[in-house]
Amino acid sequence: MTFDFDKFLPQYQITTPRRRAAFLAQCHHESQGFTRIAENLSYGTQALIRCWPNHFNTKNAGCYAHQPAKIANRAYANRMGNGPEKSGDGWLFRGRGLIQITGRAMYEAFATFKGMSLGDVITYLGTADGALESACWYWSKYGLNTYADAENIKGMTRVINGGLNGLDD
Repeated sequence: MTFDFDKFLPQYQITTPRRRAAFLAQCHHESQGFTRIAENLSYGTQALIRCWPNHFNTKNAGCYAHQPAKIANRAYANRMGNGPEKSGDGWLFRGRGLIQITGRAMYEAFATFKGMSLGDVITYLGTADGALESACWYWSKYGLNTYADAENIKGMTRVINGGLNGLDD
């Protein structure tokens, strides 16, 4: 997949060397080197327990291991605008894009911004343009240019990941 950075970055003021470097570094990590534009949820039992201890434990993780849709539906149930596990929202609104937007609420916000239906946004996020533009939109929505200008890599990583996951990368 080829990404046309010059098509979208200027629209979101990701134009200085610091901003571009920070954006590219964060996208590189989030997309596993620009090879994935959808969340990989094929976790084994121990990885589920380690990554989502509030949702998986030694009693239930084996029933979900290596079943991405079931994992997403449980891990993302009843949060981020998603319905309960049985709704299928977790899988439908799993992380997509170079900076993975996740959850029904985030998809709806992006759909509103783009003037698209929710179904069209899901399709758009599966394209190179959609994966890149959604990352730019997220970057802008959360004021990440300010972090880049200040060279606050830890701060921007916390905004994107909720912690320092991926900082070494």
